[in-house]
Amino acid sequence: MRARSAAAAFGLGLMCAWGIIWIFAITIAYDCQTDFKRYQRSEHESNVEPKDDTTRKNSNGTAVSNGQPTELRRRAGPALEKTSDQKQFTTSKHQRVFWQPYPSVFSIERLDWVLDIFTNFRGVGWTYETNGVPPPPYSVQVDLGMASASEQDAGDTLTSNTGIRRYCNHHELLKDVAISIAYGYFALDAIKTIMHNDPYFWGYIDAAAPHWLPDIVRESYHLTKMYRMLLSLYAIYTALWYIFKLGPVFFCGILGPKRMGIRGEAWMNPYDMFGAYNNVLDKGLAGWWGGWWHQIFRFGFEAPANRLLELLGVEKRSLLGKLLSLLVAFFLSGCLHACGSFTQLGDTRPLKGPMCFFLLQAVGIVGQIAAMQLLKKAGVAVWCPIWLSRCLNFFLVNSWLYYTAPLLVDDFARGGVWLFEPVPFSPLRGLGFGQPDDKWYCFEHQRIWWRTGHHWWDTGIAP
Repeated sequence: MRARSAAAAFGLGLMCAWGIIWIFAITIAYDCQTDFKRYQRSEHESNVEPKDDTTRKNSNGTAVSNGQPTELRRRAGPALEKTSDQKQFTTSKHQRVFWQPYPSVFSIERLDWVLDIFTNFRGVGWTYETNGVPPPPYSVQVDLGMASASEQDAGDTLTSNTGIRRYCNHHELLKDVAISIAYGYFALDAIKTIMHNDPYFWGYIDAAAPHWLPDIVRESYHLTKMYRMLLSLYAIYTALWYIFKLGPVFFCGILGPKRMGIRGEAWMNPYDMFGAYNNVLDKGLAGWWGGWWHQIFRFGFEAPANRLLELLGVEKRSLLGKLLSLLVAFFLSGCLHACGSFTQLGDTRPLKGPMCFFLLQAVGIVGQIAAMQLLKKAGVAVWCPIWLSRCLNFFLVNSWLYYTAPLLVDDFARGGVWLFEPVPFSPLRGLGFGQPDDKWYCFEHQRIWWRTGHHWWDTGIAP
């Protein structure tokens, strides 16, 4: 299967592969009907006694459902310690939020529950919420039995250890999102205009540097390559960053709590998808992929690895367990992006390109961690100041990506990803900064058609 639109062609393969990975994660690696629960707001105030299968937290942090550990991280701050012989009973008649298991009766509520778990990849408001998402407000934690009633909310903004922010104020969230969307629109227009003036981004990988670059850049192979890699990174980051900002606008701004219930609350729609860059400076390549970059696919990659470790009888936190989890995660990421590469129209190389790139990231992380352990044993790391450690991490990460990123970025260029028009109207190209045939309106050749095929499965919308 392929599509005429370059971006749609990549998305076609990506979505097909991700659908398989996600279904495997929530139905085979885990049993979504028994292992997962989500936040739900009670319709009336009453005393709530959890059922025997209510998820509780052991002293080791393992979530337990139906008496069986599921290795799911229970979210939020300080948990209430309970002994095994204590019965969990919420005596407050003001409880507003509770853990909702899979509805036992077929209803609209069950359909909503199923739709939520099939589309909530980061697990916000679920027991499988991924690492890096801040905890919910303390008032919600109290309702769920996660925190003491004496705790106070930290403020209108909650920030995780990776730098992701969660707003509690509806208006503050929408205001900041609106500013971000305005910035993102003009940033995408500028990026696309620059790319349109460089043949490399048309798919000509060996094209010379554009004439408008400074002579020092055009005459240097390394500087030209660096410029193209940085622009590609900024394009990927900005496009994803912009798309992720549309979620809060739709769920909080357009639908809101009145239509979406608790899922329309500001704190249920984290403002950030990317963490703080300090993760890279402090943890190197592991911080790049595990803290700074978006974690939208994280649980889908972790779940098969956890299942594999369980079958092999390997402890998850052991050295072998961490290594296998890392390799499985980056292998699945490679498969995901290789499928997107395969369905593109250009001369792409799914295995030699995206697959190799992501496997090499795992190699780089293992190598950097091993080197750090050797330096610690030798006593060198103790004498290294923080500023020097951060500089070294910055240098090593960017050096590694300088040599490995072309495997992915060149494949994007060959497949035509950069030919996609991200904005309908371009102020810069309308003012004459693009090619001679560029106009204000950019969607003239980017239309969606209805295709009538020979069967029902090849009939539908064709981008």
